[in-house]
Amino acid sequence: MNEFYFFNRDISWLSFNERVLMEAAKEDVPLLERIKFFSIFSSNLDEFYRVRMPALMALNKISKKKNEDAVTTEKDNSQEASRIIHRQQQYFGSLLTEKIIPALKEKGVHLVYNETIPATIQEAATAFFFDEIAAFIKIIYLSQTRNFFPENNHLYIAVILEQHGKDEIAFINIPSELVPRFYKIKASGTNYIVFTDDIIKNNLYFIFPGYNIKGAYSLKITRDAELNLLDEYEGDIAEKIEKQISKRDFGLATRFLYQPGLPTQALEQLINAFNLSKANIIAGGGYHNLKDFFAFPVKDAALEYPSIDPIGYTFRQNNNSLFSEIQHNDILIHTPYHSYNTVLRFFNEAAINEDVEEIYATLYRVASESKIVQALMTAAKNGKAVTVFVELKARFDEANNIKWAKRMKAAGVKIIYSIPDLKVHAKVALVKKKQHGRQAYLGLLATGNLNENTARFYTDHILFTANGKMLRELELLFIFLSYRKNAENPDKIAFKHLLVAHFNLLKRFLSLIDNEIANAKKGLPARITIKLNNLEEEVLISKLYEANNAGVKINLLVRSICCLVPGVPGMSENILVKRIVDRYLEHGRIFMFHNNNEEIIYLGSADWMNRNIYRRIEVCFPLYDEGLKNEIKMILSLQLQDNTAAVILDEKMNNIPVENSSSPQRSQEAIYQYCLKNLTGDK
Repeated sequence: MNEFYFFNRDISWLSFNERVLMEAAKEDVPLLERIKFFSIFSSNLDEFYRVRMPALMALNKISKKKNEDAVTTEKDNSQEASRIIHRQQQYFGSLLTEKIIPALKEKGVHLVYNETIPATIQEAATAFFFDEIAAFIKIIYLSQTRNFFPENNHLYIAVILEQHGKDEIAFINIPSELVPRFYKIKASGTNYIVFTDDIIKNNLYFIFPGYNIKGAYSLKITRDAELNLLDEYEGDIAEKIEKQISKRDFGLATRFLYQPGLPTQALEQLINAFNLSKANIIAGGGYHNLKDFFAFPVKDAALEYPSIDPIGYTFRQNNNSLFSEIQHNDILIHTPYHSYNTVLRFFNEAAINEDVEEIYATLYRVASESKIVQALMTAAKNGKAVTVFVELKARFDEANNIKWAKRMKAAGVKIIYSIPDLKVHAKVALVKKKQHGRQAYLGLLATGNLNENTARFYTDHILFTANGKMLRELELLFIFLSYRKNAENPDKIAFKHLLVAHFNLLKRFLSLIDNEIANAKKGLPARITIKLNNLEEEVLISKLYEANNAGVKINLLVRSICCLVPGVPGMSENILVKRIVDRYLEHGRIFMFHNNNEEIIYLGSADWMNRNIYRRIEVCFPLYDEGLKNEIKMILSLQLQDNTAAVILDEKMNNIPVENSSSPQRSQEAIYQYCLKNLTGDK
């Protein structure tokens, strides 16, 4: 085959969201966990319309600058995305109404969905309306205001009113960001769960006395959520981003969801009033923002995944100091199987250790009440020189990052803000301390954000090391970041241990694949195993195709977007692609090259996407300790053996369940058991 080809990234992303929906459909998944997968699906779809659909819509406008074939392809992708979404939403609705709601009723839980609020709880529901909801209700008459602008992704009810022979449209907000989306009450032995949407609709006659209420219809407008940032060196970038965040609710409308049954004349009025003619106009269900199922108000251990106790770190040195442990041996933890307290301990020790002089860290997505940031501020107050690079352009986390950056700055932390035209996505920290009259380095390098909240349900790997050669390179990276400039001369910093995007990362990965190709041509064992969140970048994919054609065996674990087409003779018949969707979000990136039985293993922050390779600063780091390399090899092996939560991606982008003829293997459960055995030394 002379020409390689690739899956479309947006269609592939929708294929991943379908995989999430498949997990919600599994009857062997605990019932309340299935509801969480519904919320994940809904949240993902909202983000698709906020971030990716604007790009597809923009491509549809191109006609003169591209040839007709290219335009047709882009239009086909947009139309195909809409068809897939429609099909998935229909499946979502049927699963919910035909499987989940009846299963809940069997457990004594009645989710009131597209039905009248039962008479036995109507009085209590009305009391809840006045006690909890009414204080936040805003009433807007469409004919009386020209300044009303529905907020991005917020929920509204369009009420069709009639008085003295005249029709009027009024808007009511559903204040789900201020009050719980669900009202729970027990009556006659049944737990009733009612949407606040229905409680509001059931009490409209209190809001509009004297009117004939002809109908009430839920709706939502989704807008382009990308910030229109002009990367400049001058001025306060935090202030600029704050201004852009405030405009996010006024972006291009990409989707208008309305409840079926809304009269055509009223629909046209709304489209004209809010300039929605270019949006995707979709008759959705009666309820929107079903990501709120995350807060479904039922707790029952029997209907959830069994709880696990994260494994704590066992100290081997007598002085009970994490820093002393790191200086004796590299430490690798695998969250959430291992406790995140080890990460918190790293920063806490740095904050109070009298020998620590300097601390450096990158922050991309920070917990809303971050213990790590608190430790960094304490360190600064204790006289340490603390430097933190805060990425202000982390999508949807901009405001939180700005908040923490201001607090840290006030506490004496030196803050470095975003680099123009780049995002810093690396997850690293460096501590410099005095030791026996010399300077010692301690480092933390991770595949996931320094965020103790997401660490509870994201699988990641965190390396603690005192490797001076590696950490001096990390120090050079922090010096580079302090200049807030692009890497004009990528060879200026000669990284030999770390792989850093914009410097040596792409070149090194291509070289490692070439090495496997060379070994295969010599008749030596040649294998590549890579685990990623997303695989899109065509130079690297093409190199994997080339390796395939040389006879290299390639195993890929790709959770989400995968533009590589597997299983095609002459292009990718030696490439296996698996997806794992389970209790935890698979997030760690691992790169393993067989290297003729002397494996080279890197972990890191970089997916193989255009943005990660060309528009971000990423750090991947090697494992040198043979014991830690064996841990990663075992984890990869367990994931490749998964025949329960894994599917195989085929050449048509279908999620094919793995044949489970032998004993079931669920990798996340197996990895936890493996980590437990490692703790006791029973390997």
